Amino acid sequence: MQLVRQREDFRRGGVPKAPLVLVAGLIATALASGCAAEDTPTGRPGQGGKAAAGPQAYDNDAARALAGYSAHLKEAQAARVVAAKKWKLAKVPLAAPAPPAVKPKITNRPGFETDGDDSLPPVFTTVPTKDRIVFLTIDDGAEKDPALLKMMRELRIPYSAFLSDYLVRTDYPYFKRMQGLGVTLNNHTLNHRYMPALSYEEQRHEICDQQDKIGKWAGKRPRLFRPPYGNYNEDTLRAAQSCGVKAVPLWAAEAFPDHMEWREWDRDLHPGDIVLTHFRGREDWKGTMPDMIRQVMKVITDKGYAVARLEDYV
Repeated sequence: MQLVRQREDFRRGGVPKAPLVLVAGLIATALASGCAAEDTPTGRPGQGGKAAAGPQAYDNDAARALAGYSAHLKEAQAARVVAAKKWKLAKVPLAAPAPPAVKPKITNRPGFETDGDDSLPPVFTTVPTKDRIVFLTIDDGAEKDPALLKMMRELRIPYSAFLSDYLVRTDYPYFKRMQGLGVTLNNHTLNHRYMPALSYEEQRHEICDQQDKIGKWAGKRPRLFRPPYGNYNEDTLRAAQSCGVKAVPLWAAEAFPDHMEWREWDRDLHPGDIVLTHFRGREDWKGTMPDMIRQVMKVITDKGYAVARLEDYV
């Protein structure tokens, strides 16, 4: 069985959506209402019809829609500026563009394939996009810092969680609160074991039983799975596929409170890169989770990138 080995690191280790689509919908609604008025018998109030709707009515409705959404964007940006100052970020995070109407096709990163065919869930570190966006993902669930939830909500930074049951089961409500803030809860196995050392049935137990557990306490079975340490083989992908996993996102960079680690030779971010970090605190690294967010957001923003929601693209 082919082993795909990514890294032998056994260290314990309300976002606004689719603005362009929304504006288009508002304009379409305005135009539709104008057409309805134009089709009335007289087009005059008090005579069984609505007020006449000509080009000026269209312009007014569209302008109101655009003005309303513009005000919403300004309000959101103002709130982001206040939050950035409160949480001591070096810069205000950039706002991500609207997600695509059609998600991009995700394929295996070259060299990450197994002997299995292309029907298995793809393994990748970067999402195909030309937008200057990256995706923030947080693994395992050891640290349950309430400040993280508040910070990310106020900054409006999207992220995805990949959870191991042996760590999160001590406080499922913490992650339910996270889910309630719009975070997708994904699969990181029951016990964070090194998957290639396990049989197919053992791997299936680790992955599929975690699917069941998350489905039970969170109300939704995950579509995404990340193997512990980034290590997997064909049995891992077959087992994940058997219980509903559609894709296996790994990472292109890893964030810590005091530095970044890079997969690529140029030690840089690229459009669509996935950034990994962990639910950790001072017991495991040099800082808190808010410290880590400040560090990673400084890198991301300095390089001209915004953080987008992974599940909008995969």
